[in-house]
Amino acid sequence: MSQIRAVIWDFGGVFTTSPFEAFNALEAERGLPRDFIRTLNATNPDANAWAQFESNKIDAAAFDALFLEESGGRLRGRDVMDCIYGRLRPRMVAALDALKAARLLNGLITNNVASDRPKARELDAVFARFDHVIESSKAGIRKPDPRIYALMCEALDTAPADCIFLDDLGVNLKPARAMGMATIKVLSEDQALADLARATGLTFSPAM
Repeated sequence: MSQIRAVIWDFGGVFTTSPFEAFNALEAERGLPRDFIRTLNATNPDANAWAQFESNKIDAAAFDALFLEESGGRLRGRDVMDCIYGRLRPRMVAALDALKAARLLNGLITNNVASDRPKARELDAVFARFDHVIESSKAGIRKPDPRIYALMCEALDTAPADCIFLDDLGVNLKPARAMGMATIKVLSEDQALADLARATGLTFSPAM
């Protein structure tokens, strides 16, 4: 076993399939350029509609209107809301359970929005498995703000050097790596689990 004491996870694109796939499907349906939504969200990333919504600075109605404005009138915010919940990956949940059985701490840092949608409620059982959860919509800050990683380390009572952080976005990995965490960029389920196995010395369930 390595000296790793805690694994810190992202959620969307890690425990679920990437919302970017759903974004691309919506773009194709509406006749928009591929990655139109991702490009829009990467423009003015600290203060755009997504950033404000995920930090709970605006409500759903304001997000809907502001996203429409930022998209040049081509797409409403409400049109992309159902895209953010991907399909759950059972092998990732099984890996989380294996880490817990090995007495490693597990934290979740997720950029999300306040929602009472059924799909969001279905994920509560997974959220309950973590030792600590930080949701941007409740904390008022979001990745890649370094403060959110520091808050997690404080909550888990562990040093960054004793943590692994997994995320599907490189921009979110950089602050964690700068703090001293080992990082894993999630490109696929198989790759992420293989990298996590090497880092922890554990064996995870193979694909069926």
